[in-house]
Amino acid sequence: MATRLPLICLLVSVTAIAADLSPERYWNTALPNTPIPNSLRHLFTPDFTDEKIINVQVGKGGVNVNAGKGKPVGGTAVNVGKGGVYVDTGKGKGTHVSVSGGKGPGGGVGVHTGKPGKRTDVGVGKGGVIVHTRHKGKPVYVGVKPGPNPFVYNYAASKTQLHDDPKAALFFLEKDMVPGKEMNLRFNAEDGYDGKTSFLPRWEAETVPFGSEKFLEILKTFSVKPGSGEAEMMKKTIEECEAKRVGGEEKYCATSLESMVDFSVSKLGKDHVRAVSTEVAQKNAPMQRYRIAAAGVKKLSDDKSVVCHKQKYPFAVFYCHKAMMTSVYAVPLEGENGLRAKAVAVCHKNTSAWNPNHLAFKVLKVKPGTVPVCHFLPETHVVWFSY
Repeated sequence: MATRLPLICLLVSVTAIAADLSPERYWNTALPNTPIPNSLRHLFTPDFTDEKIINVQVGKGGVNVNAGKGKPVGGTAVNVGKGGVYVDTGKGKGTHVSVSGGKGPGGGVGVHTGKPGKRTDVGVGKGGVIVHTRHKGKPVYVGVKPGPNPFVYNYAASKTQLHDDPKAALFFLEKDMVPGKEMNLRFNAEDGYDGKTSFLPRWEAETVPFGSEKFLEILKTFSVKPGSGEAEMMKKTIEECEAKRVGGEEKYCATSLESMVDFSVSKLGKDHVRAVSTEVAQKNAPMQRYRIAAAGVKKLSDDKSVVCHKQKYPFAVFYCHKAMMTSVYAVPLEGENGLRAKAVAVCHKNTSAWNPNHLAFKVLKVKPGTVPVCHFLPETHVVWFSY
């Protein structure tokens, strides 16, 4: 630990920009020619992550963090000494943090006050000093039952899902994707909380337990009561992430935007890759009848793709899977009340490995492997493809 202290003391006066190591900056660095879909951008808006220019003075008295308003960030004092790092939050309580090459921004010092997703994080490393102040309070669970995820294809539909799950209407046959075709649709898929759950930076997400063997620890981390509806929802998400693969597909649960980028790029490359999502002109638009516009359908890709589905969890987690023999389409829609949507549809040409009782087969009255099965993407989901 002592060998790391000189690295900190060399920072006589540092101005650090938190966005330099933010998920958005990571995307722009890895994929400079690929715009960020609105569905993902909304998950790290200032409502959930307040990233500011921070002035940091490092001297004999330790580290002083100033937010540009004449007072330390949140009244927090950070002192560096032989025993490591001590953080005093100004309430008579402190946090002792060791200095190491850990998972903080660029290694170095990682300071956390509060629970994941609602805390202040201070990192001192190769990139300087980074301060995140997060959304106060965790998202409020609103009682969504953890039914089978229709985008995980080895699950059978429940007895009531065909009639009760609005996502059932998102499935259709490729032959029906023609101008003038009408469908009843709703794109704002419910994630189980009263507001959008936000991304955690990767270095923070990696410190949060995730896995069935750590489930009790996870519930404690997020202050969730065992056996509650929220606990069951979280358990279902973890089970889906750990479930066996369908056929030869490659799957991965991304617990940060950075890990989603890395997985998608590893499967598709980064030179000619796009990420798109459905966009609806009205927020929280209700179920209504849409017509495929006369402008027509545009095929975006006709080979392999990576589709990432947002899961029900206290922070943003995406179930991503690489699918071969898929086509991606942009579908312009016009609602019965004049509402317009730019929908994204994915068509699976080979469904022979899907569960024969999957929701899609119940809706469309077809059998696995007989015809291409398509589905629109809810607004919070994203598909990656090469072009």
